[in-house]
Amino acid sequence: MFWKMKHPFERTRFVPTSRRTFLKYSLLAAGAAIAPRSLFTGDEWNDHREVLKQKFNLARAEGLSSKPIGDVVAAVGVSFLEAPYKAYTLEAPGPEHLIVNLKEFDCVTFVESTLAIARCITLGRFTFDEFARQLRLIRYRAGVIDGYPSRLHYFSDWIDDNEKKKIVKNMAPALEGVPLEKTINFMSTHRSAYRQLKSKAVFSAIRRTEEQLNQRKHFYLPKDRIQSLREWIHDGDIVGITTTIDGLDVSHTGFAYRFMGLLRFLHAPLSGGTIQISKRSLVDYLGQEESRTGIMIARPLEPLS
Repeated sequence: MFWKMKHPFERTRFVPTSRRTFLKYSLLAAGAAIAPRSLFTGDEWNDHREVLKQKFNLARAEGLSSKPIGDVVAAVGVSFLEAPYKAYTLEAPGPEHLIVNLKEFDCVTFVESTLAIARCITLGRFTFDEFARQLRLIRYRAGVIDGYPSRLHYFSDWIDDNEKKKIVKNMAPALEGVPLEKTINFMSTHRSAYRQLKSKAVFSAIRRTEEQLNQRKHFYLPKDRIQSLREWIHDGDIVGITTTIDGLDVSHTGFAYRFMGLLRFLHAPLSGGTIQISKRSLVDYLGQEESRTGIMIARPLEPLS
């Protein structure tokens, strides 16, 4: 669940300049649509190795390793267009372990998988093991799997931890965001919705995480300010939609992406059933529901390791 400077005009962005280019990137998602709707671990990762190989081949063909990390994130994200949505992708039975699924996504795994692939491409490390390492680094606190509580469940916590790891930069403070004035405790106040929280020890650990999270300051950009800030938002920036839902910081995640002259939202929505680019601008998308109050935003940093 989440549900986690240069002047903008100086950057070159990856943008499909024609329908043909756009289709070339989106066709790589075609193989994802035929996958059985299940989770894969162990030897069954082989199916996902093939998807990863396709992404790496795309990266080599397009010279993505030489581009800024935000452009690489955008290119990889677009290549997953039309891949199917699957809820609760990480809620597999058994002890907490690294889930790899490159054929179907929820909004969180779409962001994490795309970012992990982009980091591999930028580093020039085209192996499945490196991808798994990057995914684990992004998904878990300090990059270490130590039970269910070690996963970064809240987007604000995800940003904080990944900023510490120098994977992203929290952009809301730099863009003069306003404080997020709410108590984050959705998981502990909805204990029955999470099978892992049946354990008293796990429940206590999640509550401690929430208490620590609530002691830190978090900022967001209200939706009525996004229009004036749109030129400061880059392709590939990670966007979390802040919400009025009690106890929750962010209800949905995706990427900022410019297409056909508009700043849009590249995401895996439950309602649409597949990864897609919003038909309207990001500003209009936020305005479609009152519960969407604004955005948290994290900019991918050039990886060093």
